[in-house]
Amino acid sequence: MTTHPEKALSDAATPDPRPRIRRGVRLSHDAVRNTPVILHPEGVLIPNATATAVLELCDGERSLSEITRLLNEKYAAVRPEQIRSLLDRLVDKQVVEWT
Repeated sequence: MTTHPEKALSDAATPDPRPRIRRGVRLSHDAVRNTPVILHPEGVLIPNATATAVLELCDGERSLSEITRLLNEKYAAVRPEQIRSLLDRLVDKQVVEWT
């Protein structure tokens, strides 16, 4: 797995980054398993319900704080650092990128 330290440093300086699903990656539904799946060049990931809810909001337009606010309307006690941690892990897997 290749990481881009220069990208990570610039993202850390951005106070309210906007995540988006990378080109070539798709959030889809697997009818056989009846579950959401993330299709990406390296394979398939099966996200849990929380990760799916976050990914559905990653359009490159909504900021991290806006995504947190929207999720707080649906779930109890969502913290920005939880969402950031999830998205950082998805960045490492080359599923999401920061804009």
